[in-house]
Amino acid sequence: MSALRWISSRLSLNTLRNPNPNPKLPLPYQLVSSRGIVSKLFVGVSMPGLSFYTTEESLSEAFSQYGQVIEAKIIMDRVSDRSKGFGFITFASQEEADRAVSEMNGKILNGRTVYVDYAKAKVPHDALPIARPPPQPLSDK
Repeated sequence: MSALRWISSRLSLNTLRNPNPNPKLPLPYQLVSSRGIVSKLFVGVSMPGLSFYTTEESLSEAFSQYGQVIEAKIIMDRVSDRSKGFGFITFASQEEADRAVSEMNGKILNGRTVYVDYAKAKVPHDALPIARPPPQPLSDK
């Protein structure tokens, strides 16, 4: 039992010192943050949404003329397994994303006019709301 404790303490100390077991290979988040290459765009329309005929491949193809598309993602409804009417495009650089926003915003894609803008940061699920004190009682003056 003491040998097991010693091994677990050594493993936890090594993990705290160096979270990367193979220091020659960078962790995935180090690739993105050190190069600063990712620019994500929101693609959608006001109503009724992207065409049901729009696929991730066709979305990637439409935006690839403005730069290197890393990922094209159409958000799907879990219940109906159909498109929710919007998606995201991830470009390799900020300049390519800027050009795509200026050129594709207001253009027609598969019969629908698309709205293109920069994606907003995702709010973490574990974020707690701001705590406020209880309201002060009103005085009768």
